This record gives sequence, structure tokens and C-alpha cells, in this order.
Amino acid sequence: MADLVSRSQDLIAPVISWDTDIEIVAGNGSYVTSASGEEYLDFACGIAVNNLGHQHPGVKAAVLSQIDKLWHAGGVFRYETLVGAAEQLRDITPDGIEKFFFMNSGAEAVEGAVKLARKTTGRQGIVVFRGGFHGRTMGSVSYTTSKAAYRQGYHPLVGSVFVTPFPHPYRWGMTQDEANELALNELRLKLKHEITPGEIACFLIEPLQGEGGYYPASREFLQAIRDIATEHGIKLILDEVQTGFGRTGDWFTSQVYDIQPDVLVMGKAIANGFPLSAVGASADLLDEWPPGSHGSTYGGNPVACAASIATVDGLRDVLPGVNERSLHAFARFREMQSRYPIIGDVRGLGLMIGIELVGEGNTPNPDAWKFVGKFARDHNMFILNCGPDANVIRFIPPLNVSMEDLDKGIDILDAALTAHESASA
Repeated sequence: MADLVSRSQDLIAPVISWDTDIEIVAGNGSYVTSASGEEYLDFACGIAVNNLGHQHPGVKAAVLSQIDKLWHAGGVFRYETLVGAAEQLRDITPDGIEKFFFMNSGAEAVEGAVKLARKTTGRQGIVVFRGGFHGRTMGSVSYTTSKAAYRQGYHPLVGSVFVTPFPHPYRWGMTQDEANELALNELRLKLKHEITPGEIACFLIEPLQGEGGYYPASREFLQAIRDIATEHGIKLILDEVQTGFGRTGDWFTSQVYDIQPDVLVMGKAIANGFPLSAVGASADLLDEWPPGSHGSTYGGNPVACAASIATVDGLRDVLPGVNERSLHAFARFREMQSRYPIIGDVRGLGLMIGIELVGEGNTPNPDAWKFVGKFARDHNMFILNCGPDANVIRFIPPLNVSMEDLDKGIDILDAALTAHESASA
């Protein structure tokens, strides 16, 4: 039989890009095992999905138990795990998030959140922030500006979408305060010249941009956006698909910053790898969404909901240790920054850390990332990049990674940068 790569190329649409051709056959904790028996430290983490690592015993037990009972209902019947997952979410989401609608993916949840805002406000305008990633479906890619390539060939996109800057202080060569003011001034000009506030249904924003380069917003910037939204009756949608479920040091980044969203979008780590996403909002707002005006055949699948309940239970034990690991990782990366001129910036929250690799004049250096990424794979670690220039190391280990494995991964990156320095000399 042909090897897996050849079979894949024969059958799987090439539109899907792969970070590696290594075939894995198993995963356990912070590691995956290849078909050849090699163990790899998995700091790709399913793209910030496996926050509890692979084969978490609590999640596995919940899934196996549910499969023995019921694995699909399709909105025809009521079942316990759907309500149980919602009860768990209400317990951990920001105050005021009281009811939920479950779907399958982050992109679908973003679509649902925007539909909710448009339906309940009677307005059509959507304001998004440059560098944001909100998915690849036709609607969500219209809101995505992390890379122009994601939109290439799909115009015309969904209408009445207005793009405004997100503060990128490092790339703009400014302080955080200066970047905040520039971005807010541009938003004010947009509301004066392009769309009136009374036509805007929602602001859609990631509190910490993911695919766009791991740029955290400041609390002051998000509070200003919150204030503008409140003043004009605009719904503030926080896309916490990647930042949620402990990734940034609290259950959600909105809690880190004490910012109240009108609508909270959740996905990725919500069920530690099982397909599930959710939109949360106040009871008053979701009760305005008329029955039948939205739906999802597979959304809130019984098995995925069981996985979500167990995931939240597992994260309750893990969450208190995230900030300790974060402080340790940031300290090590900043010490490395003092030794390697190629590290232009270290930023993020919790265990969602971006390390920007640069060349002369702080220009983006994607070639350095290619070297580091390959070095990591050659030394049995998977790690991803992000940013429009593909030059930012995306550091997202499992939240329950051991301190020993955390240091092991950072040591590999340190060695990769040393090797790159020698190769460039």
C-alpha cells in the first residue's frame, strides 16, 4: 500500500495545508507518537484546542460513557449533556452571559453571533479590527483580515463590513498608549465618514489577536470600545475562540480585563478536541432571537457536550497553575530576547505567547521562522507560527504541561535560535 502522504495527495483536497507530513498514530499528555515510534512534544496543541493535552482521562471517560448511551439527537429530542454543558458555561463565563446556543466550529459561532446582532438590533453594519481572524466560511472570512490570502479569490464578500485598526504598538513603533489613541482616532473617523453609529449592529473583536500575530489589546483600548458600543447601542462581540478556556490566565480574556461583552463567542478548547462551539449572551438578548431564525443539525452534539463538561471540570484543577507557568515562560523568553537580536518582541497573556522574529530594522523575518520550525521538528517538537508575515512563533503548550516539559520546549527554541545565529554568521 502507498504511504499515507501519497494516499492523502490522491484523495484529500490540496486546499488544506499541512504543517508537516509526519504521520502520528497516538497522543498522550503533551506528546504525540509517530508511525515510526518517535515521540514529539506537541506545542501545536491542535491550534490551541487541546488545552488539557491528549487522552485526558476525565474527558475520555465522559466521551466513552456518552457513546454507550446516545451520540446524536439533531435538535429533535432534549438530552442531559446539552443542558449540563450550558450550566457549566454559565458558571465560568463573565457575569451577564446567561444563555447559550451551541454549534460545531468557531467560524460557525462567529456567524451565529453576527446574525444574532443583526437580527436583534435591526442594523446591518459590522465593524471588525484589522488583523483579526474569525474563520474561513463565506461570512467569517469577510470579517477576517489577518492575511489577505484568506480572502483572495472570494470577492465580493459579505457587505457592510467595515475594517478599523487594532493597536499593534511594536509593529507601529509606538507605545501602547500611542497605538491605542491612533486606533481609536481611526475608529472615530470611520464613524464620521463611512458609517453612522446608528447603522452598526456590532463590533467584532478578538481581545488578543490570534492568527494576526498574538497581539493583546490593552484593557484601556477594550474599555474604550466597550464605552462606544454602550453609548450607541452597538453589540460588543468578543471572539474568544482561541483565547478562551484558561488560555490567557483566566477562563476568558474578558475576565482578565474585566470587560463585559454583549456576546461571547467560544470554540476550540471548549471540548478539548471534540467539535463544539457556542455563542453566549444575556437571557434578554438571546430571548429576542426568534425560534427557527437560526439552527445547526450537529451543533451541541451529545458526545461533544459530554466532552465539554469534562473539559471544564479538568480545567478547574489546571487553571490555578497557568499564571505560574506563564510567568516562567515569559521570564525565559525575555532573557532570550536579551541574547538574540532576532527576537524583536515577546507578547501575549497566560500561555498564549508570541515571539516575533525580525531582521535588520525590525523587519519581519519569515525565513528565521522556517529555520526555527524545522529545527524544532528535527528535535521532536511541533510548534506553529502566526502573523501576516509568518514570522511570529506561536507558543501554546497544553495548560497542564509539566514544568519539566515546558522548559524542554523552551530549551529547544533556545537551541534553534543559537543554531540560526551560527548559520547566519
